[in-house]
Amino acid sequence: MLKPLGDRVVIKVQKEEEKTEGGLILTAASKEEPQVGKVIAVGAGLMNEDGERLPLEVSEGQTVMFEKYAGTPVKYAGTDYLMMHEKDIMAIMD
Repeated sequence: MLKPLGDRVVIKVQKEEEKTEGGLILTAASKEEPQVGKVIAVGAGLMNEDGERLPLEVSEGQTVMFEKYAGTPVKYAGTDYLMMHEKDIMAIMD
């Protein structure tokens, strides 16, 4: 599995709906909203000036919301993921 370094997080993006309940097909312009995904792996955190590791606020298994174009696409073992810094995550969803 991918093991991110520092404050990086690996996310599996949840697929967006291409149609509305009424059957309308959504265009790319209409989908400029945040995305949702599941945290697959997290780094150990950044080091502060005193050499202490600062833990991340997110953890594996959580569902998170992030900006549409945040992160770097990564393909690993045939699966698509996004790798991003923790600061690019907007919220943890319960």
